[in-house]
Order: sequence, then C-alpha cells, then structure tokens
Amino acid sequence: MKQYDAVVIGAGNGGLVAAIRLLQGGAKTLLVEKHNLPGGFATSFKRGRFEFEASLHELNDFGTKDNSGDVRDLFDSLGVTDKIEWLQIPEAYRVFSREEKIDATMPFGKQAFIDKMEHYVPGSRPSMEKFFELAEEIRAAQAYSNSVNGKTDKNIMLSKYANFVRCGSYSVNEVLDSLKMPKKAKDILNAYWCYLGAHCDDLSFIHYASMVIRYITRGAAMPKMRSHEISLAMVERIRELGGDVWFNTEAVKIFTGDDYGVEGVLLSNGEHIETRHVIANCAPHIVYGKMIDKVPVQVIKETNARKLAGRGFTMFLGLNKSADELGIENHNYFLYDTMDTAKQYEIMKKIDTNCVQATVCLNRAYPECSPEGTCMMYFTTLYMSDDWGNVKPEDYFRVKDKVANMMIDRFEQDTGAKIRDAIEEISVATPMTYARYCGHPEGGIYGYESQYWDGLTPRLLMMAEDHKTRGLRFAGGFSMRLSGYSSAYFSGDITARQTIGDIKREG
Repeated sequence: MKQYDAVVIGAGNGGLVAAIRLLQGGAKTLLVEKHNLPGGFATSFKRGRFEFEASLHELNDFGTKDNSGDVRDLFDSLGVTDKIEWLQIPEAYRVFSREEKIDATMPFGKQAFIDKMEHYVPGSRPSMEKFFELAEEIRAAQAYSNSVNGKTDKNIMLSKYANFVRCGSYSVNEVLDSLKMPKKAKDILNAYWCYLGAHCDDLSFIHYASMVIRYITRGAAMPKMRSHEISLAMVERIRELGGDVWFNTEAVKIFTGDDYGVEGVLLSNGEHIETRHVIANCAPHIVYGKMIDKVPVQVIKETNARKLAGRGFTMFLGLNKSADELGIENHNYFLYDTMDTAKQYEIMKKIDTNCVQATVCLNRAYPECSPEGTCMMYFTTLYMSDDWGNVKPEDYFRVKDKVANMMIDRFEQDTGAKIRDAIEEISVATPMTYARYCGHPEGGIYGYESQYWDGLTPRLLMMAEDHKTRGLRFAGGFSMRLSGYSSAYFSGDITARQTIGDIKREG
C-alpha cells in the first residue's frame, strides 16, 4: 500500500494548480487522472490539418509583464509562466442583439472602453465612470480579503471598502440602475453575462464587476499552442517538484472512517493509496453520489440544494478560406436575441429556441494558428436546463446537426460573414460529449450556478462552514470560486493552501 500526504483526483485546471501548491508546501503528492492527457477541458484536438482549442476563448486577468493580472502573478508563483508562449487578444468583444438592434465592438482599456461607450450611447460617460470606480473598489476589497485569508476586519471593510459592503447583496441590474446607467449602455456592458452563466437579475454585482474590471483593465491572453500548453506546463512543473502523476488511472472510491474523514483512495487498477487528504477536481455530486459510502445527511442536503449551471454545446469549424476572405472581423463575438438577460436565460432552456452563441476566431489573435489561407472558429452555447436529456438516442445525430446548422445560419445572418461553403472540417460537442469526456453531471461545463444566495461572495465567506468532511476539499468549477479558467486556477490554489494548513495542524 503506497502512502501520500495528499491525493489530487483529476488533472483539470484546479487539480493541476492544487498539486503544484501542495508540493511547494512540502506535501508528498499524487495526482491521478482517468484520461491519458492532462487539462480536462483545457486541451486541444486535431481534425485534418487543424488543431482546435477545446474550450478557452481567452484567459481573463492575466495581463502583461508591465500590467500583470492576478492569474499571471499566480502562474509566476507556481513557476509556469515562462514555460508558455502568450498572445494578447486584440479587443474585448463584439456584441449583437436582435431585439435592441445592437452591434457594438468594445476595446480593452478603461478609458478607451468609456470613450467607446459614450460614442455608442451619448450621455453614458458619468455612469460608466462611476461603474469603474466602484469596480476598482471591489477589486481592492477582494485583494484585502485574500491577503487575510477571508478573515476580514469589519472596521477596515467599513472604512476603506464601504461601497463593497453596500452593494454586496445586490444584483448586477440593481446596481447599474442605481448608477442611472442608460439602458443601451447597460445592455452593452452586460454582454459578458453568459461567461458566468447566470442572468443579471440574479447574478451578484460584485462577481460581475470583479470579472469586467479585470478583463477591461488588464486585457486577455491566450497560449500560442492552445490551453493544452498550460496543462502540459503544469504537469512538467509537478514532476520538477517531485510529484507523481498517473494518467489512465481513475479514482473509483474514497475510503472514510467512523468520523467520515478521509483514510484512503481506491484506484481503478485495484491499488489502494493510503492518505488522509484528498482534493477532488470533480463534481461533489459525483464524489458523494458514487465514491463515498458514508456521507453525512447535512452534506447531501447542501449538495442537492445547489443548481447545476449551463450545459455545454460547442461547434468547431476549420475553414478553407482566411478570415479576411470570409468577412470575419473580430476575435470574440456574442450573439443574443435580447439583452434582457432573464428573458434570454429562459430562451436558452430549450434546444429549439436557443440560438445564442459566444463565438471565437482565433486567427484574429494569432493569424498563424491554422494553415495559410484558412481559419478556425469555435461556437459555444449553454443550455439552462437538461433539455438534451429528452433527446432519444435515435434522434441524437439529427438534433446535433440541427443545432450546428442553426449556429451557422445565425452567425451568417448577424455578422454578414459567409462561412458555410468554406467548411473543411467540423466537429460538434454536445452535453453528452462533455458528460462522457469529463464526467460532469448532465454535461454541465459551468459547475454549480452562481445563484443569488450561492454566488462568489457567499461561497468564499462560507468556506469554513462548507468544509464538512475531514481531509476532503474540492477544486475546479464546482468549488468556491465557481466556473471559468481563472476561477478554477484560484480554487486549486486556495484549496491546496488550506490542505497544507490541515496537514501541518495534524503534525
């Protein structure tokens, strides 16, 4: 029987960071991954002469050497930044909305963003300046909270970050309305909502403002060789630090004792690993539902109270003409029916009505990412219910083709770019694909939804209370930082540092 201080289950973004942090903290660490490659969704794949990015549109909060973001600072401390070749994304986004007849292209940079918004919505400047001032205070308050591991001083919060406290329990739209932001400006600003998977009547303003300020002031980045370059760099770093990484190895059971605490892990090859600490980079529904025999009733209730977030559908196109030839002007597109996000959220529950898409043409950031005279595109949407669970097996390929055609038609109609006749390679991933590939319930790619009562701030404040099982913590999109690349990385960092603290307290 092998012994480890800690076992990390799953080599997704959160698990990879957790393994590095555990090793840096002096813990003997094993990372097990059922797939033959690291990264989970952070990977790439080839079809014909194209290498497609599986999931990453752009990495938020990375920044540059002169304007580093929190993700870059994290990567620096992990020792992986210089193992990766980085690209900068050219502009923030272009958003289309049919109901409001919006077509707006927004830049990075706070002042440039405010100026462009004033161009589209005359008179919006005062409210936009107030928004960024408030967002900066939120970022500063979060930095302070992180520096004291969430144990904030009430007097400091009220004296230095009073506006953070004031808006802490309000939604995006409630705060923007209080800033008297014109409706069209609010609509354009809210374009990023689908990246968090919750509509703006329910989504925490603190969470959304924190994301937007990081995007706009620090820009976005992309690894030259796709997100798999990050995953490989982290595996290399784990091995440099003396950690063990076992691929093609599934953790099938977590052994617990009479106190419900972790005592070991059973692997798919029958091997029993002795450990008192597990970081699971997978869904609590999977861990508590399949991997642990004895689970406290309170843990079951709390896990089932959470709502699964968006189920993923992605189409990958390799086109035999360049982006210029096809009229694809931008890197990142959002295509909506309406900027009423609550209404759009409802439309996205059904296969037949969901035409929303977040679409990327990587060639606009990296022209050489595909062969000369070609380009690549990724089309992504979310389903806010398990409607794909209603598709009969005999109808699966027909429905998949139907949605792919809807996406192509919608992009051509809204942007004017004609892409259908240039398709050389096409690959489609449905919620079934994501469920099979990464084991996520219902094919969700966003973890648990950021609901009003269960958003970023409540989860971070409740980390101690949420830790019910001794020796078991979670990383990745289902954990305290919610979904998204940067959030998953930080969840691994937080969880590993907590686990190191647990190990030290145990002696």
